[in-house]
Amino acid sequence: MSGFKSLFKQTFIYGLATVLPRMLSFLLVPLYTSPEVLANPAEYGKVSVIFSYFVLFNVILAYGMETAFFRFFNKEDDKNKVTATATISLLVSSFIFFVFALIFQGQIANYIDIDVKYINLVIWILLLDALVIIPFAWLRANEKPMRYAIIKLLNVIINIGLNLFFLLALRDLAQNGSVFESIYQPNFEVSYIFIANLIASGFTLVLMLSLYTKLKYKFDSNIWKQMIRYATPVLIAGVAFSINETFDRILLNELLPADVAKNEIGMYSACYKLALFMTLFATAYRLGIEPYFFSHSKTNNPQKNYALILEFFVAFGSIILLTVVVFADILKPFIIRSEAYWEAMWIVPIILIANFCLGIYHNLSVWYKITDRTKFGAYISVVGAIVTLIINYLFIGEYSYKASAVATLVAYAVMMFLSFYFGRKYYPIPYNLKKIGFYLLSSTSLAIVSFYYYRGNYFIGITMLIVFLGLVVLLEKNQLKKYIK
Repeated sequence: MSGFKSLFKQTFIYGLATVLPRMLSFLLVPLYTSPEVLANPAEYGKVSVIFSYFVLFNVILAYGMETAFFRFFNKEDDKNKVTATATISLLVSSFIFFVFALIFQGQIANYIDIDVKYINLVIWILLLDALVIIPFAWLRANEKPMRYAIIKLLNVIINIGLNLFFLLALRDLAQNGSVFESIYQPNFEVSYIFIANLIASGFTLVLMLSLYTKLKYKFDSNIWKQMIRYATPVLIAGVAFSINETFDRILLNELLPADVAKNEIGMYSACYKLALFMTLFATAYRLGIEPYFFSHSKTNNPQKNYALILEFFVAFGSIILLTVVVFADILKPFIIRSEAYWEAMWIVPIILIANFCLGIYHNLSVWYKITDRTKFGAYISVVGAIVTLIINYLFIGEYSYKASAVATLVAYAVMMFLSFYFGRKYYPIPYNLKKIGFYLLSSTSLAIVSFYYYRGNYFIGITMLIVFLGLVVLLEKNQLKKYIK
């Protein structure tokens, strides 16, 4: 029971630390989509395409070393040797990338059709973010959630503050003839977005330098080879995952007519943000349970606890899904202020359900992580990426971003079922399939009916939500009483 108390405490704190950075997307969408900053959906579409590439390169620079670090940190007696080996590996790889990226930044800009000035800023941000991967992982592995959360919070505060200054205050000061006129350049908004990100990332690295100064540097080639073998499938899975998560914007940009592509991407990306409620919950849960999975893998009958963890996740996730869908039209003006973006609201339930399936997949993935079968994670993610690419290529031309939303849902659902299928074979966990299936099917069905058939009818929508909440409490009351005690 104490293990669960620790899990829920860490999940709450990591959740807070995750919610705050992710809330940056919420807080900045109204700013970016305002007429004073990015005047129309097409402008926001350009930013979305850049961030799509950003996600892909973040995965490549991490190359699965964070997950490998967790595995070997709990597996090996010499913690410093594992930490030092992982740190040196990422230091060397990050600076090699940095040098080559700067040398070939012009060619990169031409290849992916992005202005070279943005590429230069992104290269620096990627370097700084890569250098804090192991320090943040070390904090999580050593169960220091408060420090982790505080640093994440400071990053958010700086990023938001600088965005507001660069995009709003700086313009006002320049227009009023202030000394800031010399550094304000019209149509430079996108660059300011990345400059704010760069400064925040630099500040975060400064706060994390203590690990670099205290670490006893000793590179163990044998451990490194083992970590790379463990991490390589994670890298492949991560690349495939980034395709599932953000590559649809790139495909929309490539496959739609040039005169409408950025506009469609802007609307799609803005409405996609309403699914962030589910993404935040799933990510926070994953951050809390991943160290728990590894640290409790050798305890007596850990499978029982793993089963309960998934059950709780599906119960809470179902409530979040239905709540967001019922109140989606009330929430949208606070997040997406311009009505020009609301045309894409059709995707909201689809993307919410897709991210729900993704969260379940992360919970199910415990079997291949603790049995060192990470290659299955790569195989499953590659299958999901293939599904994403096929559906997008076949249907974007006719259905635009609707095809991308459906592709995301199908890909994550396929990954979820594949992980469950192989998990039963290699590491059986006694999931309560009847209860989990009931929560999943009933919440998704109610969400679809509420949004597509009774959208705006809050009497029906709220009634559905209350009935579902009552059923969850009824089915989980015994477990709830036990954990409250």
